[in-house]
Amino acid sequence: MNTHIRHETLDPAWSVAAILDLFALPLNDLLLKAQTIHRQHHPANAVQQSRLLSIKTGACPEDCAYCPQSSRYQTAVEEAPLMPLPQVLAAAKRAQAAGAQRFCMGAAWRSPTERQLDDVVEHVKAVKALGLETCVTLGMLKPGQAERLKAAGLDYYNHNLDTSREYYGEIIHSRTYDDRLQTLQRVRDAGLKVCCGGIVGLGESREIRAGLIATLASLAPYPESVPINQLVKVAGTPLADAPDLDPIEFVRTIAVTRIVMPRTVVRLSAGRETMHDSTQALCFMAGANSIFQGEQLLTTPNPRVEADAALFERLGLVPMPDQPRADAATAAPAATSGPTTLKSSTNEEAPAC
Repeated sequence: MNTHIRHETLDPAWSVAAILDLFALPLNDLLLKAQTIHRQHHPANAVQQSRLLSIKTGACPEDCAYCPQSSRYQTAVEEAPLMPLPQVLAAAKRAQAAGAQRFCMGAAWRSPTERQLDDVVEHVKAVKALGLETCVTLGMLKPGQAERLKAAGLDYYNHNLDTSREYYGEIIHSRTYDDRLQTLQRVRDAGLKVCCGGIVGLGESREIRAGLIATLASLAPYPESVPINQLVKVAGTPLADAPDLDPIEFVRTIAVTRIVMPRTVVRLSAGRETMHDSTQALCFMAGANSIFQGEQLLTTPNPRVEADAALFERLGLVPMPDQPRADAATAAPAATSGPTTLKSSTNEEAPAC
């Protein structure tokens, strides 16, 4: 197997410089461009809802600077072994009753053993039998493991790049960027859909954010699902005192992601619990069309289901249809895959599951 993930060669237009040009547009121009492209490929005002459950918590040997589950940091997260199947299935049924369309399971492993994967395979089979889409994030995958998950009925594998290659060494030392790309290639080779995004607010520059988006867009094909996480600062982690990211910059990141990857589902992911409703509204206008519902994302807080329902009602948002629109599935990427031709009168310069 080729261990280097394939990159798009047909349309190399989305360079970091071209993406920075998008970031630098006046906000109204950027939002108009993003919303126009969004409606060409997705149902207007429809948002896909997922639920994320930590099925094995804490004691992770990795040193990701943002993660409270790392065994290297002193945080309030309590270790918990792999959750029994009946408990997982009960959580999936509750999520489905609350309107979730996809059920995501996360385990704090560097890489699962075959025995650990045996258990996860049974979890996937049981959740899939409920009629839910399935997703797992288990760390790095060894040869053959993605195929086992595919055979069990898994739909998506989540493995975030987190940030750009240039900034990666500032955040993680225990695995390399190429390790992540290799797992993504194994997922693709197994025929699974890819859920891959990053985290913003890690102290990175706009150019670093543009580099992350450029890398995601260069994957061939680019991910079907792109979660954009705002850093949730947790006491005891190295990034506990990271500076806050300007909310408008976060909105810009969502809009640029939508323009550069028009057919992907862009998930407004971690960080919503402290995000003002008006910021979330702008993110939906910018092309976000997926959220995690439920009071907790792995180990960090998330808005209550009731709060999301109230926000959706205020904004006129509805659940994503189970089947995509026919024109969305057949739309030619060339119509919107290149850099925007919308020009600004000014040219200002412009970071998981």
